[in-house]
Amino acid sequence: MTERCRAACWRGADVTGDRLHDECGVFGIFAPEREVARLTFFALFAMQHRGQESAGIAVTDNRQITVLKDVGLVSQVFTEATLRSLTGQMAIGHTRYSTKGATGWCNAQPVIRNRATGVSLSLAHNGNLVNTDSLTHELLDNGASLQSTSDTEVIAALLADHPAEDVKDAVREVIPRLRGAFSAVVLTDREVIGFRDPYGIRPLVLGRLDNRYCLASETCALDIIGATLVREIHPGEMVWIDGDGYHVELVARPEREALCVFEFIYFARPDSVMRGVTLYDARYRMGACLAQESPVEADLVVPVPDTGNSAAIGYAAESGIPFGIGLVKNRYVGRTFIEPDNAMRKLGIRMKLNPLAADIQGKRIVAVDDSIVRGNTTRELVRMLFDAGAAEVHLRVSSPPIIYPCFYGIDMASQEEFIAFEKTLGGITAELGATSLAYLSLEGLQRATGLEEDCFCTACFSGSYPCPAPETLRMSKLRLEEAARRS
Repeated sequence: MTERCRAACWRGADVTGDRLHDECGVFGIFAPEREVARLTFFALFAMQHRGQESAGIAVTDNRQITVLKDVGLVSQVFTEATLRSLTGQMAIGHTRYSTKGATGWCNAQPVIRNRATGVSLSLAHNGNLVNTDSLTHELLDNGASLQSTSDTEVIAALLADHPAEDVKDAVREVIPRLRGAFSAVVLTDREVIGFRDPYGIRPLVLGRLDNRYCLASETCALDIIGATLVREIHPGEMVWIDGDGYHVELVARPEREALCVFEFIYFARPDSVMRGVTLYDARYRMGACLAQESPVEADLVVPVPDTGNSAAIGYAAESGIPFGIGLVKNRYVGRTFIEPDNAMRKLGIRMKLNPLAADIQGKRIVAVDDSIVRGNTTRELVRMLFDAGAAEVHLRVSSPPIIYPCFYGIDMASQEEFIAFEKTLGGITAELGATSLAYLSLEGLQRATGLEEDCFCTACFSGSYPCPAPETLRMSKLRLEEAARRS
């Protein structure tokens, strides 16, 4: 096996510090007649929204696996020259936002492991395990060596150290032992393997490209390479792609389905399709339901770009209030190499958004956003709209209040930092400085998805966790590093 990189390490940070982040996007393809690295690059580019900290591609020519990964955006990690050098018949790829394990090259994916049978495997993973600690102790007690602090390497090590000659046999035995959220792709010398946790918390879809097949976190990745959707991988299923096509097997008893509802609210691209629903349509209906539940007299509906766009359009259409841009987004400000201090966090919203003062002056504004976490960004946004001359600022949020932490792959603040934690609606409104505030109800959210009420994980709103998490997981996402420092 070979592994190439630029051995950089950095700490990226959202300058606003007030957005939810999903862990990552994964992709896998078996297509001997095609440039698999290039196709993987474009698929990852389409899923860049799922993670901006690092990116990587692994390819194999049936003899060895080559991995190239680094910190940075997909377009920063790969060049024309590096893509040409990644030749093979099949590939997997990954774009990452860290939710377990620090940011840095050592936790970039895909990871690669030698197997006892002499054949390497590479793995990329989206999600979070809730039993990482016990699995890690088991591996270390059995003499395994771990180079990173992410649960992805734990999964890869369990598969690599399994005595079965066929990796699929290892998957069949390892998957039922994993607890939490995981959608993963595995590259071997024979095939590309994908699997999804028994709750289906993280998404995974199968696509067809001519007479070959691929796997991706979202359908937008299929669209960009010209592939068509075959089906979603169901909870507890393993799928493998080889020269004979694709094969599906149920390897873990499916639990109640619990797709993360934030895929519908915010994470996935609006042009992606999940459970047969185009996410733009679902978000439009969220905005319409919000207008029905929380009407207000106003002059202009403006979205908080870009994730509030669809809901704001739905709110405007349902309420009859004109839709306007109101806020212009600088699309070239994302994550930064500069460690933010409080002053920079306050500047963060102004680095990203600028009001159209001429259109806002003297008007009663309805500002529609998808969620509020700490409230830092929202507070600055309200102040900015008033500074631009708004007469009133009515906040409308197309999801319920976030009250409980997530343990399944969303990077969230601690519960005490949630602005809605142990506060009344009036208290939140006053803290944000808005004229009024309303959230979409959980019932309205579920109705807007167009799907059954019991097919989503809504734990961050309701506190009802589909997969129980140990109390120790209320520690920070860097708990593995902290544990290492204590030992």
